[in-house]
Amino acid sequence: MNFAFSEEQEELRRAVRRFLQDKSPESEVRRLMATTDGYDPAVWAQMADQLGLQSLTIPEEHGGAGFGYVELIVVLEEMGAALLCAPFFSTVALAANALLTSGDEAAKHQHLPGLASGETIGTLALTEDSGRWDVGSVTLAATREGDGWVLDGHKSFVLDGHTARLVLAVARTDAGPSLFAVEGDADGLERTALPTLDQTRKQARLQFTRTPAILVGTEGAAEPGITRTLQLAAVALAAEQVGGAQHCLDTAVEYAKTRIQFGRPIGSFQAIKHKCADILLEVESARSAAYYAGWAAAEGSDELPAVASLAKSYCSEAYFHAAADNIQIHGGIGFTWEHTAHLYFKRAKSSELLFGDPAYHRELLAQEIGI
Repeated sequence: MNFAFSEEQEELRRAVRRFLQDKSPESEVRRLMATTDGYDPAVWAQMADQLGLQSLTIPEEHGGAGFGYVELIVVLEEMGAALLCAPFFSTVALAANALLTSGDEAAKHQHLPGLASGETIGTLALTEDSGRWDVGSVTLAATREGDGWVLDGHKSFVLDGHTARLVLAVARTDAGPSLFAVEGDADGLERTALPTLDQTRKQARLQFTRTPAILVGTEGAAEPGITRTLQLAAVALAAEQVGGAQHCLDTAVEYAKTRIQFGRPIGSFQAIKHKCADILLEVESARSAAYYAGWAAAEGSDELPAVASLAKSYCSEAYFHAAADNIQIHGGIGFTWEHTAHLYFKRAKSSELLFGDPAYHRELLAQEIGI
């Protein structure tokens, strides 16, 4: 079994890296994180038109490129290293996967081409004020009205929820949890951007008041598809975390080589050597976990539920440790909020909690393997 990337996949990595070096330098990240929308529409269009990134994992019959999850892992690792400010994760890893796992061919035909072309920004609205990432905690109510449905309630911590043109909301009907498509400008939908620790990834609170919605899939049967979507999203986030952790390691090592103290580079001190070695060990282990989970997602393996939680829990802790130690190695300047290290520290902490913290995923893993 060969887990090495092909030459085409490595070329994809190089192309995405070059693009992000040009379009997502630190200055641009800082500019966009201070805006309400949190992304540059021109760069978003270039991602779709020049690189075809939004269409990567969407099947060709729905306007996509038809590649697999391994290619998505490659792209997200580079995006995590660059802290790209764009609604890519919410559109590709959440909205597109929710449609692909819904079993609703009409909904796929209607919405996936727009997501693939970059014309439509999408997101998945699952979590509410409780902050729980499971279908069982949903209280958003869906009721029939004439030939359609209306939603009443709220969603919180919705990635890019204030800019998405397509909101896929999980709501509860008499038959059980169901998935609904809601237009971003629908009547009765109030969207409020939330203040967040990590300003590079925007979140919103959505209030639904008799908001018209269209059922996606079968009423009461959304839980399996949403659970699968969350597993796929956890794998995608793990890859992103590996990219961020690797960047923290690279910058820490580079600083340790060039920072002179007592007439010597600080990298020659045993304490700094050990800290860098510990980060390296965790980053490489996290990379192995994320890559294996990406393979499981690409192959539709029965292992996906277990390895998705394993990768998410381990990569979350590895990224946070790398980001925190990067600040320590940088010393006094690293402790200033204006230093780049803190952008990665904030992303690491928010990503650690997104889709459930490591303890939550270790519990899911234990349940999956029967412990």
